[in-house]
Amino acid sequence: MKRVTGIGGVFFKCKDPDTVKSWYKKHLGLETDQYGTSFEWRKADNPDEKGYTAWSPMKEDTEYFKPSKSPLMINYRVDNLEELVRVLREEGVQVVDEIETFEYGKFVHIMDPEGNKIELWEPIDREYGKMLGVVTK
Repeated sequence: MKRVTGIGGVFFKCKDPDTVKSWYKKHLGLETDQYGTSFEWRKADNPDEKGYTAWSPMKEDTEYFKPSKSPLMINYRVDNLEELVRVLREEGVQVVDEIETFEYGKFVHIMDPEGNKIELWEPIDREYGKMLGVVTK
C-alpha cells in the first residue's frame, strides 16, 4: 500500500498572518487570500490532472495544532486514508481524531514521536480547485 504521495500543505503559526501574507506577496510573489495560497501543479502520472499544495500562515494562538505545541504542521497527501489509518493504528501510531469527510477530501490527524501534529489528506483535487480563491503558479 502506498502511504504518503506528496505534500498537501504547510501550516505555520505567526503573530500577524496578514502582515506575513503581504510580505510573501510583495517579496516572493505569492497570491494570497484569507487562508494563504495554494500552489497548483500537474500530476506526474496524469499531466491533465491538477494537484494542489496549500500554504497557510495562522494566528499564533490557533487551537488547530493542538495537542502539538509546535508552530508548524505539515499536511501529507495520501491515496487511501481509511486503510492507512487502520494500518497506523495497528502500528501504534497515535491518531488524534476521527476521519472527517468534505467535498474536497478526507482528513485525519496523527502525532509523530516528537509530539508534532500531522494532517493526512486524501484529496479530491477537482473539488478543492473549485473552492480556491487564489492560486500561486
